Amino acid sequence: MSQTLARADRGSAAESLTAVPLRRPGLRVAAVVITFFLIFLLEGWITNPRMQWGTVGEFLFSPVIMEGLRTTLLLTALAMALGIAGGVVLAILRMSKNPILSRLSWGYIWIFRGTPLLVQLLFWYFLSAVVPTVGLGIPWGPTFVQADTNTLITQLTAAVLGLGLHEAAYMAEIVRAGITSVDDGQNEAAQALGMSRGQTLRRIVLPQALRIIIPPTGNQAISMLKTTSLVFAIAVPELLTSIQGIYSRNFQQVPLLVVACFWYLVATSVLNIGQYYLERRFGRGASRDLPPTPLQRLRAAARNHREEKAL
Repeated sequence: MSQTLARADRGSAAESLTAVPLRRPGLRVAAVVITFFLIFLLEGWITNPRMQWGTVGEFLFSPVIMEGLRTTLLLTALAMALGIAGGVVLAILRMSKNPILSRLSWGYIWIFRGTPLLVQLLFWYFLSAVVPTVGLGIPWGPTFVQADTNTLITQLTAAVLGLGLHEAAYMAEIVRAGITSVDDGQNEAAQALGMSRGQTLRRIVLPQALRIIIPPTGNQAISMLKTTSLVFAIAVPELLTSIQGIYSRNFQQVPLLVVACFWYLVATSVLNIGQYYLERRFGRGASRDLPPTPLQRLRAAARNHREEKAL
């Protein structure tokens, strides 16, 4: 009886205690100083007359800039599609039990990851210097179809090949990491049910591996959007090339680079939103209680506000 009363007293004493958060005055002072410094820099940047904000507004929605932005988005989409498709094939070949296929995949990844992307873009652009024509036929035999390399590999095609084949080498390692993250018991269970290796990969392994593959793939897509700026070296009229063409005539470099930064930020923000919802969709099986989306948070806040006003 006395022990029960003692426990009850300790429980009531614990309930009466109030947790006081640890005070960190240094962090608060640092936050105030950093905020003041950022506001100071932002104010000086915005009010600087040499920024030529009128020029920024003039060219922000210029047709030349919009066309360059469309080319950038097209390059990103085509290069990522080629990179993802090639990465899946290379990852499967890399994990093949056939040593020839596995080593060929390893060699491709070694070459394309080990050489600079700019060099690869220039290589595809100047390919016609060593291969003037491209044909389809029997090796060391007759050629049935033949085309001029310059006609076949245009500037845009060279950019897509350079970006996409380079990306495939990185996507191969991302896909391989996702596949190896799936437990081997899943493969054994599928084989016990009589499924072939292709069916197991398509129906069992890849759907589970997508949870691991999607986050780095989203990062690669965002990186690809910015990497397309390298195609200025082969004169593809994407966003940065269009910007450079304008400021080479009016000499307003910084205002026009601000325009480029604005559109890159807009495009990457849209890709970030898409990545967020894709990760949320494929994470449903891993977590029952998914955090609310920003739109759901806004709706909940608006509903709570209406309920408080009604009361």
